[in-house]
Amino acid sequence: MSEVQSVLAESVSASRAAPIIAVEHVHKSVTDSTGTLDILRDIDFQLQPRETVAIVGASGSGKSTLLSIIAGLDVPTQGTVRLAGQDLFALSEDDRAALRGQKMGFVFQSFQLMGNLTALENVMLPLELAAHRQARAMAQEMLVRVGLGQRLNHYPKVLSGGEQQRVALARAFVVQPAVLLADEPTGSLDFATGETIMQLMFDLNREQGTTLVMVTHDRAIAARCDRRIVIEAGQIASID
Repeated sequence: MSEVQSVLAESVSASRAAPIIAVEHVHKSVTDSTGTLDILRDIDFQLQPRETVAIVGASGSGKSTLLSIIAGLDVPTQGTVRLAGQDLFALSEDDRAALRGQKMGFVFQSFQLMGNLTALENVMLPLELAAHRQARAMAQEMLVRVGLGQRLNHYPKVLSGGEQQRVALARAFVVQPAVLLADEPTGSLDFATGETIMQLMFDLNREQGTTLVMVTHDRAIAARCDRRIVIEAGQIASID
């Protein structure tokens, strides 16, 4: 191997070794008049760029709290999360929000669309917040990609659940996030619609090279991911 090849190989190896997300010994507790409740206990793992990971667990196991902490929306009692090497909780709340806008997309069970905005306007919103000059064209192109080219000017109330989730996917992916966080993305959909939405999510994820972190209770959906992190009573029970 030549010296140039050796340097390139080392560079590729280092790039592969650098996690996009590092969750470092995260604990989360809440205290009220009845005492202290431990929601998460010593959660520690790393995720690589382009990896697809399912966080699996029963209701109340702490998986949604973990996703909120990964997003920097909730603050751990102990430990931290690093996004592309940046310690989220060394940042101010405003700086965390700015980093989320640059690096993350979100898909929720309840869609979280703005009811007073059309499908096109909902997808344009994160682009406009980031001051993209081509926000309308980019949003329209993404809505066409998810099969809603004829529904651009429709409001959420006249869209089906599957169509609303397609809008949510378009809004999440239009900013080309490094990380997509999805919380039970098919939880409000029937089986057939949910299957279609999941296939679309995985297709978009592969096209854009995004790291997908998905909370789900559905083992069949989890099996489609590269890895599964099982949470039981606030602790990691297994990673495979």
